[in-house]
Amino acid sequence: MNKTLVVLGGPTASGKTSVGIALAKHYRSEIISADSRQVYKETSIGTAVPAPEELAAVPHYFIQTKSLDDYYNASIYEHEVLQQLEVLFRKHDIVFMVGGTGLYINAVCFGIDDLPTIDPAIRKDLAEWFVTRGIDALREELKRTDPETYARVDLNNHFRILKALEVTRQTGKPYSSFLTHRKKERNFAITRLALDLDREVLYDRINRRVDDMIARGLVEEVSQLAHFRGKNAMKTVGYREIFSYLDKAVRLEEAVDLIKRNTRKYARKQLTWFRKDNLYPWFRPGQVEEMIAYIDSKTGDHDTGVENGS
Repeated sequence: MNKTLVVLGGPTASGKTSVGIALAKHYRSEIISADSRQVYKETSIGTAVPAPEELAAVPHYFIQTKSLDDYYNASIYEHEVLQQLEVLFRKHDIVFMVGGTGLYINAVCFGIDDLPTIDPAIRKDLAEWFVTRGIDALREELKRTDPETYARVDLNNHFRILKALEVTRQTGKPYSSFLTHRKKERNFAITRLALDLDREVLYDRINRRVDDMIARGLVEEVSQLAHFRGKNAMKTVGYREIFSYLDKAVRLEEAVDLIKRNTRKYARKQLTWFRKDNLYPWFRPGQVEEMIAYIDSKTGDHDTGVENGS
């Protein structure tokens, strides 16, 4: 197994983009994005899509490739990334995956259970049911049709409940019956590393990033996406708070403060996720040389990382 996927994770605003580019350039490789929001082409400011010069420095994949109108999930992402890796591993011994969406990363590293494609009519019907009858009705339906999922799902997250009900209604079988949790074998090795900063430094970077987003036109971007407001991707931090401002529910200053607070909260959740299984050694963003040494120790590659056949 002489091919390696190097996963670079960490919380938002920790510097993953610039570090990933530095590592990929050193190994003359390419980057697969593991960000569930940067995949949409209609968004850029609120999802912190890398700058054009960053995208030009190293080939990137799965950034702004889908429409908000497209149905997309971690299972589709897994399938598409594995196809892309087949192509990339013909050229490179090492390929990088950079991002902070843990579900997407795990889908590629461990596999995700294959779920059926949902009929749009079923999805629409359940969405309308939620709007008219509320989350309590969804909970009761889930409890009746799939007690196992009901016992473990976040009952305050209507997206999770809707997903389970969609599968049950599509197949006539409980959603829980599709969840085998069996790890899928991969024909490549996986090396992981993650970035972290002192909490005060990370929070300052988050606050500065939010201010920059506002200065670059986040309000205008969100207002232009109003017709996508019902999409799950629009429930992301940064978009939902600006929608509240556009609804005149809060002042702009309050919306900005909420974005900063909610982004800090999201970063804490990401840190918890990356730490939970002790799979990731932690580095500071400035420790690129140390990361290269670590990758070399895992891959046996102690040169400049020249492509296969070069």
